[in-house]
Amino acid sequence: MTNKIHRYTSEAIDVTFDPKRCIHAAECVRGLPAVFDRNKRPWAQPGNAGADDVSMVVVRCPTGALHFERNDGGEAEPIAGENTITLVKDGPLFVRGNVEIWTASGETVSVETRLALCRCGASANKPFCDNSHLRIEFQDAGGLSANRVVAGEQESLTVTPLRNGPLLLRGSFELLSADRHTNYQGTKAELCRCGGSRNKPFCDGTHRRIGFTDADEGVAANAQPLELPN
Repeated sequence: MTNKIHRYTSEAIDVTFDPKRCIHAAECVRGLPAVFDRNKRPWAQPGNAGADDVSMVVVRCPTGALHFERNDGGEAEPIAGENTITLVKDGPLFVRGNVEIWTASGETVSVETRLALCRCGASANKPFCDNSHLRIEFQDAGGLSANRVVAGEQESLTVTPLRNGPLLLRGSFELLSADRHTNYQGTKAELCRCGGSRNKPFCDGTHRRIGFTDADEGVAANAQPLELPN
């Protein structure tokens, strides 16, 4: 079963939507309600605003569920100048930058600029967030113990979900606390995705003790999206 990507077209700009990546952050609805309206069909009508306005709002989407393609010669979607990972209180990791998702065997499965990655351990769409943190009432303040900087040249960031284990980061990145007051800059780290680490956001090996499994990973296309608008 192939995941269906919806495309909404206009003369100047097209918008694509992946419902399985959407966690209803609603940046699009708040930012441009004339274009993005859940009560209308189709719910996205990019012709209702200027292409520059549409593109500006699309890139606010933290999950990468929305992307755009310009038909009028306008600027393509930008890639953030830095790779940043922001902890969301009681929620996922919001990732921005030049990011590649790898399998444990080193195969590239996704190249993205914006992602929301599960850290509660319960998503049926691993490694992506599907809002399961709300269902299981996952709690974590999204804090970091101290500022830390490790020098490294800017490069693409690779994120590898290790089999039944943490997220392995390789490449220059900045990890931000939920309140954005503390950061950790480095070139490698292992981040908890089982939800049980006592050293969040970092892995402490708890996944082995609690028997965390990512057996459902790779079958995300069979999971039911939260909403599938026309």
